[in-house]
Amino acid sequence: MNMKQYENKGLKETRAGFGEALTFLGEKNTKIVALCADLTSSLFMNQFSKKFPERFFQIGIAEANMMGIAAGLTIGEYIPFAGTFANFATSRVYDQIRQSIAYSHKNVKICASHSGLTLGEDGATHQSLEDIGMMKMLPGMTVINTCDYNQTYSATLAIADYFGPVYLRFGRPAVANFTDKNQVFEIGKAVLLTKGKDITVVCTGHLVWEVLEASKVLYQKEGIECEIINIHTIKPLDEKSIIRSVNKTKCILTAEEHNYWGGLGESVARILTTNRCFVQQSFIAVDDIFGESGKPMELLKKYNIDRNAIIKKIKLLIGKKGKKKN
Repeated sequence: MNMKQYENKGLKETRAGFGEALTFLGEKNTKIVALCADLTSSLFMNQFSKKFPERFFQIGIAEANMMGIAAGLTIGEYIPFAGTFANFATSRVYDQIRQSIAYSHKNVKICASHSGLTLGEDGATHQSLEDIGMMKMLPGMTVINTCDYNQTYSATLAIADYFGPVYLRFGRPAVANFTDKNQVFEIGKAVLLTKGKDITVVCTGHLVWEVLEASKVLYQKEGIECEIINIHTIKPLDEKSIIRSVNKTKCILTAEEHNYWGGLGESVARILTTNRCFVQQSFIAVDDIFGESGKPMELLKKYNIDRNAIIKKIKLLIGKKGKKKN
């Protein structure tokens, strides 16, 4: 068992990783431009706007217009990063994204902050729990959901070099920063965090750390060995890494801060079926319901997607496959 211990190097916002990487890109490449829908501070785009005012466009509360402008900028070979809250970056502007960006395969980077329940106190109207499903259904759209500051920073750099529309999803609160500062972000390549023989746990976004913390408890108290895979790219999905792991463990749990309809779990279910990999699968996800106002960790607990819910679901799933630990 390779129970690698991941150290929390401090709490940092994933959105800060995006903002700082964007500024670095602005210094490196004069073709990088940024657009924001009246949320410059929230997305940490202030530094970019001050350093490169001629390449920053404050669109105001007009997200649909922002997507159209971003698509138009690509005609001049600019690389636009369009930033706003996840809910406003998807459901409010879906027609513009579909027609002007995805259908035309424009090189636009849609950068969505404040995703999921951990948006917190702003409540259901702002908590985007269906955005992954909406975006992954668009042909040619790459969908990325990062887990901490370092990974968000690296992902932002990577998508600048990738040609094509990208949906980059990150969050609001300060969360554990535990991945390698010098990591090379490979779009479409899953990251094997720990090796184990009892269960495959495929996770994404803020729930990666929750899964890691849950796995420590399970190993120390139950002797359960989790093989944990960080799926930062939901589309294209690293099917080979998942199938390889499941063929060993014979059961799988998916964990995401998203509605279980249309999310990572459903993508995994599809590849298991198409590869004739018939194993026990269970889901940690929001159960087809809107969110509500509350503190991030309180909401994760209430909606049964925190580390304690993960522990319970793993024990139940292992019991079903007949390998429950004594």
